[in-house]
Amino acid sequence: MSKSNNDELEAINGITPAGLAAFDEASIKVLANRLEEDDYPTPFAGLNDWHLLRALAIHRPELTQPYLHLVDQEPFDED
Repeated sequence: MSKSNNDELEAINGITPAGLAAFDEASIKVLANRLEEDDYPTPFAGLNDWHLLRALAIHRPELTQPYLHLVDQEPFDED
């Protein structure tokens, strides 16, 4: 990811390369459990977790393999 893309991702979601690097199996499991339970105070809180999981799936795919079902990556036709 280019520096400008990293800056854009951080500005939008507070997601940083250092933050992504800090995730381990235990912390990704906590994130995935929150997404599966879908019990957020606002829709935006859930969306922020989804963006974080998506960023992890891109940058740390080895951690997210068991949780890819939570990241909607299915192509769809808008017609």
